[in-house]
Amino acid sequence: MEKLVIPFLSFCLIANISFAQVNDKSAKKAKVKSGWTFGAVPAIAYDSDFGFKYGALVNFYNYGDGKIYPKYLQSLYLELSRTTKGNGINRIFYDSEHLFPNKPIRITADLSYLTEKALDFYGFNGYQSAFIKDFSDDNSDEYISRMYYRLDRDIFKFTSDFSGKINNKFKWLTGFAHYNHKIRSVDFDNLNKGKNENDDDYLIDTITLYDNYIDLGFISKEEANGGIVNYIKLGTIFDTRDNEANPMKGIWSEAIITTAPSFLGNKENSYTKLSFTHRQYFTIIKKKLSFAYRLGYQGTIAGKTPFYMQPYLVSSFSRSSLTEGLGGSKSLRGIVRDRIVGNGIVFSNFEFRWKFVKTVIMNQNLYIALSSFMDAGKIVDEIDIDKTVVLTSEYDNYFDTSKDKLHISYGAGVHFALNENFIVAVDYGIAKDKRDGDNGLYIGMNFLF
Repeated sequence: MEKLVIPFLSFCLIANISFAQVNDKSAKKAKVKSGWTFGAVPAIAYDSDFGFKYGALVNFYNYGDGKIYPKYLQSLYLELSRTTKGNGINRIFYDSEHLFPNKPIRITADLSYLTEKALDFYGFNGYQSAFIKDFSDDNSDEYISRMYYRLDRDIFKFTSDFSGKINNKFKWLTGFAHYNHKIRSVDFDNLNKGKNENDDDYLIDTITLYDNYIDLGFISKEEANGGIVNYIKLGTIFDTRDNEANPMKGIWSEAIITTAPSFLGNKENSYTKLSFTHRQYFTIIKKKLSFAYRLGYQGTIAGKTPFYMQPYLVSSFSRSSLTEGLGGSKSLRGIVRDRIVGNGIVFSNFEFRWKFVKTVIMNQNLYIALSSFMDAGKIVDEIDIDKTVVLTSEYDNYFDTSKDKLHISYGAGVHFALNENFIVAVDYGIAKDKRDGDNGLYIGMNFLF
């Protein structure tokens, strides 16, 4: 059965209403924005497994008197979307460096409730976990279920980060995060609503890889259904970017420690992770063509990270509701989401960005940029698994005898930017190795980094 998927994100309906004045320059030049503006995008989609998706997102910006444009005084992002079978995003994100007068402390806060009825789950340690696509291909003789490599996840999260200048290039960072995960097996009854057993797309209730991992002890009983994690974030940032939304030059590097100590109520979830990320931007053609790259490492240096926290990538600033991987729209585009999950990972992204259209329409600054990219990543510290508990006859259903190696994807994208900061992104990536999937089309917000 072929899925019916009709994604729709209407760029022509991008709305921007300005409650302020712009300067009276020629329309051929970029307008300096002031006061409050907003950009909004509707989202409509249909998937035979998850139902109709409906909702919208809106981003408000306050540019004040316009002297700091394209920087802003405040940003407030709201997103609300649903599918008729339970997936949902409910999010409020606030960002400001000017909340306290005469105190240049940047505050970012995120309050989200996220529900996913079929989150990707492919096991641990990259290529060491077998990904047998026939198990989820309903045209294959080996078919088990389209949901075999999936699980059900609800997340309530609150994060708050604070950063300030040490000098013109270095900043300090501190923050707090609360995550409450509820994990369970796929709810087949919910996904089968509106179908009967004779329908081609009806899902038979069956065991999934997640269920097997619990039965085999790869996921402990304590972690299997999720839990609460509270962590503290401490870090140092080196930042010389000329623009945050899409820099043409500069460096953005950071070293961050996130620690979830037992005295914050983490109990069996106590752990500490270390993250290094280096990003650099080069101008090739002034105001038009740039090259950007990102190199990263993240690993557990103390304690035991629960399996449901392993995929999250730590950063000093992210506009995404969740930044997870490796694999998927926020890390390795074209590779299935969360394909490469380990105790320690390295990753890289290389991207050319070309602003081939730049204009002013109805007093709003607009540019369109094309991009080409290559992404890569691998495991450098494995999650311990006792493979001896698997029967020899079933070993190949779970594991690949080869060691993990570099996972690579490549592709292209197009970005529509309104007033420099509100950016609608479309990326299409292709996995180099079929063990990572085939390809991925992503419609969302902002450049990857």
